[in-house]
Amino acid sequence: MSSSAPTLVPEVTWAQRSSKDEADKNFIYLTIGAPDVSPQSAKIDLQPGQLTFAGYSDTKKANYAVTIDFFAEIDPKESKIHHSARDVEIKLQKKELNEEYWPRLLKDKKRAHYLKTNFDKWVDEDEQDGAPDDDYMNQFGGAGGGMPGMGGDGGFGGLDFSKLGGGAGGMPDLSSLGGMNGLGGDDDDEEGEDGEEDEDMPALEGEDAGKGKIEELK
Repeated sequence: MSSSAPTLVPEVTWAQRSSKDEADKNFIYLTIGAPDVSPQSAKIDLQPGQLTFAGYSDTKKANYAVTIDFFAEIDPKESKIHHSARDVEIKLQKKELNEEYWPRLLKDKKRAHYLKTNFDKWVDEDEQDGAPDDDYMNQFGGAGGGMPGMGGDGGFGGLDFSKLGGGAGGMPDLSSLGGMNGLGGDDDDEEGEDGEEDEDMPALEGEDAGKGKIEELK
């Protein structure tokens, strides 16, 4: 934080899921838009009933600060944080298992100008069972996982390698392409070297006639 810089309220977006039986499906997905606020300069205080965020943006040359009083309590120890160069994403674990959604994020019914619904992740309460949750699980290291180097204390994780794609080491799984047909795979090369394909290929139309003309010229 810089004492001489102006203070801005960051944009906050949210979505939620609920469950009366599974804790992993009973959470708030919160995103704080704070570009170029480094994890070293950011301060996040997560309490059961409140979240306080503050940090200095190098590009905006401004302080970001916001305090959010929750509608109901969350479990800080089971909540997870992912801090990127663009924003801070937080999975807030709801403390009480309940199949019903929170009616709002904030304790106060008064509308907050900085708060918006994250429509990319929001689904209606009666449709949430059919909604995919892979993006949430991968983003925060899987069910019961957490970002590397973060643990359960709400610290900051490193790079999110799950965004790089499917296989080990972030490489995509190419097995579904069926042996890379049409892309010059090993099978095609072996057949060409043996010459078997050339022997079995039928003669092109007019090829025999062309050979006869050459013999006559000789």
